[in-house]
Amino acid sequence: MVSVALPQMSDGGPPDPLARLGERLARARSTRGGEPVAGPDASVDQRGVGLGLRIGIEFVVAVVMATGLGWALDRWLGTRPWGTIVLFFLGIGVGMTSVYRAVTGIKTPVGYRRLDGDRPPAKDERDEE
Repeated sequence: MVSVALPQMSDGGPPDPLARLGERLARARSTRGGEPVAGPDASVDQRGVGLGLRIGIEFVVAVVMATGLGWALDRWLGTRPWGTIVLFFLGIGVGMTSVYRAVTGIKTPVGYRRLDGDRPPAKDERDEE
């Protein structure tokens, strides 16, 4: 018969590390008054992701719509492939303009605001910096 040696258990505290952690958390909460600690603000990250998705979608839609319009004009006028090529590059230009306006905040649509939440500095404030 094989015998297995078991570790000695002490009666001083719970043997489970999670139970000990629970006791430490309970003591910390009682000394702090039980109020939750504010964690990092995730809304700033979400606004950044939202702005990035908006910029990307606007750029892609501008290029796809212009290229599709060029393709349709080529089929209608029989000028293949010049309408598609010209309107493709025009779509890239429109998309880049849209990206520039979104990043700098020029003519920002209603409901959107700058990520920093501030207004852009006035001309006099920029000169002082």
